[in-house]
Amino acid sequence: MKQRDIALAVAVAAVWGVNFVVIDIGLDHFPPLLFSALRFALAAFPAVLFAGRPPTRWRWVIAVALALGVAKFSLLFAGMAAGMPAGLSSLVLQSQAVFTTAFAVLLLRERPGRRRIAGLAVAALGIGVVAVRLGADGLPAGAFGLVLGAAVAWGLSNVATRQAAPTDTLRFMIWVSAVAAAPLAVLSLLIEGPAADLAALRAIDAPAVGALLFVALISTLAGFGAWGALIRRYGASTVAPFSMLVPVFGIASAALLLGEEVHATDVAGGVLVVGGVLVGVLRPARPVDTPAPAAGPLDRVGA
Repeated sequence: MKQRDIALAVAVAAVWGVNFVVIDIGLDHFPPLLFSALRFALAAFPAVLFAGRPPTRWRWVIAVALALGVAKFSLLFAGMAAGMPAGLSSLVLQSQAVFTTAFAVLLLRERPGRRRIAGLAVAALGIGVVAVRLGADGLPAGAFGLVLGAAVAWGLSNVATRQAAPTDTLRFMIWVSAVAAAPLAVLSLLIEGPAADLAALRAIDAPAVGALLFVALISTLAGFGAWGALIRRYGASTVAPFSMLVPVFGIASAALLLGEEVHATDVAGGVLVVGGVLVGVLRPARPVDTPAPAAGPLDRVGA
């Protein structure tokens, strides 16, 4: 990869890591479902008016909108609102790699190699290490379960996205956002209630607007647009490992900006999760056998 593209991949991972801090700020102003609905509405409009037709079949747009937009983010926002720390949420969500592989095996009949299975087993062990804190140190089991459920939904949406194979990731995300916004708004009215929604909208202030703009425009549209461009340029296997930087930035920014305490089990679990996923994603270098060239003048100068 070119240095500028490496920098772009790291920048996207940093944005997605800091995004968990911004979500935490947004949840101080909005109920979870309303916040998610506003996030996707802002990401979709007015961009959807100029996006043209979806770059894949409608059934895949709807499937990803329901799995990613509605299920994943509803569960994630609800889990964080229920007390799951921002930094730890960014780490637990990485277990999506385990669920993505499981759904790919069940639904697509994929057969992962032993290396990937071993790596994902290590990652699952890491989530177990993090879960040791449940019920202690202010980590509620229900909130942990909601974020883990978000990882399950993300894994399902990854399989649907793979089947969709959109030719334009940014345009795909605009349409996914547009489809997800309406059911999220309905769910917010039914579950959180019109009174709570109206109270949040009436009390909107600069931090609330800033949080919405960040999660909708920077994290969703700019982030996924840049990520999709990198994948088209270099391939998923080259770009995907950079996503392992997300919990690093997430935990660090939550500690610095929100004062969240980092526990030893969080660090140990994080190393296992990130390391396990990387083992499954990265391919060992294969030695290339080349015939030894005949000795010549260039050999003596190390060329």
